[in-house]
Amino acid sequence: MKKLKIGYFADGPWSHRAFEKIIMKDQIEVAFIVPRTDTTDSTLKGYCEKYTIPYLTGFNINSDAFYEAASAHQCDLFVSMSFNQIFKERIMTLPPLGTINCHAGKLPFYRGRNILNWALINDEKEFGITVHYVDNSIDTGDIVLQECYPITDESNYNTLLLTAYDGCADVLSRAIDIIAADQVTRIVQTSIHPVGMYCGARRAGDEILNWNQPSRHVFNFIRAICDPGPMAHTRLNEHIVKINQCAQIPGAPSYIGVAGQIVGKTTRGWVVKTSDTTVEIFDIHTEAKLKIGDRFT
Repeated sequence: MKKLKIGYFADGPWSHRAFEKIIMKDQIEVAFIVPRTDTTDSTLKGYCEKYTIPYLTGFNINSDAFYEAASAHQCDLFVSMSFNQIFKERIMTLPPLGTINCHAGKLPFYRGRNILNWALINDEKEFGITVHYVDNSIDTGDIVLQECYPITDESNYNTLLLTAYDGCADVLSRAIDIIAADQVTRIVQTSIHPVGMYCGARRAGDEILNWNQPSRHVFNFIRAICDPGPMAHTRLNEHIVKINQCAQIPGAPSYIGVAGQIVGKTTRGWVVKTSDTTVEIFDIHTEAKLKIGDRFT
């Protein structure tokens, strides 16, 4: 039986767990691994040394030099997992079976970047992991396989990240099996929704908390960027205050007050006024000395 030969474009823990599944498949051969050009990931290089796989580093994947290097391996399929270069037409169509990407978003919704953060900010009840073909746009290619995972009020960025690490490995591994067995039923994304949605990358400054929002929005924002994210930032006078955890307060009344003002103390943190009710914040990192009556800005 002829093995399916793949080129693996990858980086970070998302790609490690997927590789560990892929390399154990008798019907799959990993022809080479391409890391991000700015990679600090030594794990992938270690895999190459362990399994005698070529490690193609430092390439612009759309260059003539890379096209020649990749062509020599005669891959059947290219696989992208947490890779950060855009595949142009010539390289994405080099392997006969095309190029697939694993995306931690429920396509055609949540295309783009920082999807787990945005899903929490938008108060979603689930997030998706999708394996799709790469085409000439961003995350718009036909779907090979998609699975969804629940988001509850106990979920935060860290818990979703851990779920996604395993979920991406599982969904990508299964998608490759489907392709190897020639059993793909391609789902055109516009058949799910004619427009879909795109999320931009989060940047420095996006961690600043706006207290003049409803409590539910504040709660979602804080849990969306908790550690290992940057944590929500607010200011108290000259001090930066980082907030890692927040809780909604059952039965808290809605009233007009000063958004961002500390209005109470709890055993683990502080009660802060929002635009409608109040929230409890805790796991706070700051040199500021907090007290009731202080106002965050």
